[in-house]
Amino acid sequence: MKQNPLIIRINLLIITLLLTGSGLQAQLTADDYKHAREVNRQFSDKMLNGPIRPVWIGETNHFWYMVRTSQGNEYVLVDGDSGTKSAAFDPAKLADKLGKATGKEIEANKLLFWRITFSDDLKMVDFDYEGHTWTYEPKKNRLTKGEAVQSRRPPGGRNWSESRDELESRPVYSPDSSKVAFIQDHNVWVRDSDGRNSVKLSNDGTAGYYYSSYMHWSPDSKKLVATKFRPAVKHMIQYIESSPADQVQPKYSEMEYTKPGDELPHRVPTLFLVDEKKQFPVDDLLFNRQFSLGSFSWTKDSRALTFEYNQRGHQVYRVLELDASNGSVRTLIEETSPTFIHYSGKRYRYDINDGEQIIWASERDGWNHLYRYDGKSGSVINQITKGNWVVRNVLHVDEKNQSILFTASGKEPGIDPYLQHLYRVSFDGSGLTKLTEGDGNHQISMSPDNSLFIDTWSTVTNPPISVLRKVADGSTVLELEKADVSQLEEAGWRAPEVFVAKGRDGVTDIWGIIVRPLNFDPNKKYPVIEYIYAGPHDSHVPKNFSPTTGLQTYAELGFIVVQMDGMGTSNRGKAFHDVCYKNLGDAGFPDRILWIKAAAKKYPYMDTTRVGIYGTSAGGQNSTGAVLFHPDFYDVAVSSCGCHDNRMDKIWWNEQWMGYPIDESYEKSSNVVNAKNLKGKLFLIVGEMDKNVDPASTFQVVDALIKAGKDFELLVVPGMGHSGGGDYGDRRRMDFFVKHLLGVETPDWNKEE
Repeated sequence: MKQNPLIIRINLLIITLLLTGSGLQAQLTADDYKHAREVNRQFSDKMLNGPIRPVWIGETNHFWYMVRTSQGNEYVLVDGDSGTKSAAFDPAKLADKLGKATGKEIEANKLLFWRITFSDDLKMVDFDYEGHTWTYEPKKNRLTKGEAVQSRRPPGGRNWSESRDELESRPVYSPDSSKVAFIQDHNVWVRDSDGRNSVKLSNDGTAGYYYSSYMHWSPDSKKLVATKFRPAVKHMIQYIESSPADQVQPKYSEMEYTKPGDELPHRVPTLFLVDEKKQFPVDDLLFNRQFSLGSFSWTKDSRALTFEYNQRGHQVYRVLELDASNGSVRTLIEETSPTFIHYSGKRYRYDINDGEQIIWASERDGWNHLYRYDGKSGSVINQITKGNWVVRNVLHVDEKNQSILFTASGKEPGIDPYLQHLYRVSFDGSGLTKLTEGDGNHQISMSPDNSLFIDTWSTVTNPPISVLRKVADGSTVLELEKADVSQLEEAGWRAPEVFVAKGRDGVTDIWGIIVRPLNFDPNKKYPVIEYIYAGPHDSHVPKNFSPTTGLQTYAELGFIVVQMDGMGTSNRGKAFHDVCYKNLGDAGFPDRILWIKAAAKKYPYMDTTRVGIYGTSAGGQNSTGAVLFHPDFYDVAVSSCGCHDNRMDKIWWNEQWMGYPIDESYEKSSNVVNAKNLKGKLFLIVGEMDKNVDPASTFQVVDALIKAGKDFELLVVPGMGHSGGGDYGDRRRMDFFVKHLLGVETPDWNKEE
């Protein structure tokens, strides 16, 4: 039936009024996109006097840094002993010399070197410029051109996922250089370093269970530990590069890529007394369910060799000692957990006085803390740090004064629990002292002799300050730089807002940030976009000041953009972290949804009836999971290079959280298995040459969506690796949110120049 023209005009008028009243426009232009994509560029050079990236010079207490000031780039040299700073060189003289040598016009205040090295005596400065190395002597004003810059990438090398070749020809010299150990016909041999007197030490190596060429001599050159190695079948994944740059036809390749549940190799160390030609087989009872066996290290007196055993499933971790007199093995430290031991992020061990005592990190009391062990008995002497806070990094162990320098977060009341400070504590747990001042996230750079440290701190709202401090008492030796953001603020920049809300338990604080458009109008309603990366290996919300953020790009299109760390991420207590155990599909969503709702309650201009989400890699899994597991809250998702089923991704990252053996928890968290639950809008992006996450993981989601009769969008980028899709993918991501959250037309890109 033909509609009345008057009714059509009235409907169009109503739609226009609704769009105008809600702060929306009928169409975004190419210029709107250009502004959004270039917004960070207008701020990138507006902050002066910070942050700095100091570099210590050799083993001295001198360091240098470059800082951008109102006068241009300045290179500063600091004498930490005297607490003074000066120009590292005369930039006008260097620019003049460099200009004459290269035939180019060089402005002194724009000198920028990507590599620069000072000699310990400060007499010479080496740097790279225009494809060559140069040496400048400031006092003599002498410039010397060196050789062409060589690529600093190491030649060859293995892909990150490729296991090392245990059979490669790799002779290992004894510490006194008198002997050489080598593998021949799968067995251990030793010969004199002059090539004479070869002796076969083992006879039990076979093609299927052979001795590795990675061997370990004792310091006294009398003992040798070689690892007997049983290989596993390698898991290979295949790639088709459809559009290579150097030929018309596709290229085919494969890559080793071990996945959860795959068979793993097995290692057993064997002790040899070289002069006696005696072999001690080692019982593997204490390390027979290996995920890994490593960190082999002899004691200085050659009495024993220690090594570490990570049991598959990551619920048992042992420091073991092999007695060099008889080959027996005993446990020095045993760590257990009913969930997982975060070996990949929190393992720390330091042997004191050749293993007489051991400093060890553990979450056994619910928080990441340091313990002191008796290296002989294997018993705990004392817990060094304790409390409802976490040790983040150990920077120095001072054996002479029996103290430890470490960073920690969550200890100071009333501040963001992720912000780090520097502390010192004695081995016995006494004398815990905070050495940093100032509300912020403190980034520390220790002097070579550990008597001084450079302290740079900031928050997302407060610009960085850098000072030089004494380790002895934390006192300030020299104020280095304080960032000036006046130009940044004059240009219209606005800081993210730090926002805190309660998590699913109604008690735990969830921390995040809110980013608004520069032309923000509180009288308008804005759809919400969440940027997500819920990888349990870390926390991910920015804690340091930055004038630029990728979140601002999306905000400029007319969105409120948010990011938060939900339960299941790291750097809080163990209970907070354990939410991810066998439960990566959770991704902290119960906390995230409550956080966004709390923010919207405080700020009614946040429209929670229109919520989008995007992420890459683990974030790609998370963002797709949002519209599958929580379709009544999340409406639109864009996911790049996602590990959509944890059985398809790399073994170390996924078994760390999901455990072993493979069980139904993997299916429960799988976007493939749960693809049938899709209600909202989903856009998948994948690079055909992704070497981080198997691209097949995305295609399996596609297959499941098709079989479930679901509508979605897919972008396969030829030749692309692990990324968000490049510039084209970024623009398509923007289009998807503009179309499905703002509800307006995107530019006709095929007609744009």
